[in-house]
Amino acid sequence: MDTQTIAAAGLPALGWALHGGLLWRRLATSRRDPLTGLHTRAGWTTRAEHLLAKHPNALVLLVDLDDFKAINDTHGHAAGDTVLTATAERLSDWCGHHGIAARLGGDEFAAIVTDPAHTAGLYALRIALDEPVTHLGHVLPVSASVGRCHRDQLPVPTLTDALSAADAAMYASKGHGRRNNTR
Repeated sequence: MDTQTIAAAGLPALGWALHGGLLWRRLATSRRDPLTGLHTRAGWTTRAEHLLAKHPNALVLLVDLDDFKAINDTHGHAAGDTVLTATAERLSDWCGHHGIAARLGGDEFAAIVTDPAHTAGLYALRIALDEPVTHLGHVLPVSASVGRCHRDQLPVPTLTDALSAADAAMYASKGHGRRNNTR
């Protein structure tokens, strides 16, 4: 075989390899929220379902920022983006290497940790999420409502049921007053 034949055969393979790499990168970035860097709902769901099925001590959380619209309306969307980014970082730091966090959309976040004993605890999460955020010299008050569901509270450990239970817990806590949300 001469070098022209080898080159002619190798060029299509090289092209497909480059194309495949670009597609893989596109898929990976579509599963990440461009603002916060967290997983999107689609990117998180598959991993969370796997973790929930595999870890009997798993904990699923839903986080909703309180009065987030007021921050955007009063201070602008850039301030809101700063709050979203800070919330994402705080939630991700709390999960550590024992879980994953996601931005579901808007000001709603979710997380799953494989064993809550490996975290700083829900009280520490609440304190972190309620820390003010500074944007362009303005201190912005932040608070979040958190709903939770332990895997062992579910008759059948499905992510859909865990998210529904965490959602119900989150809205029940909102009914009892803000910042009183991790009981």
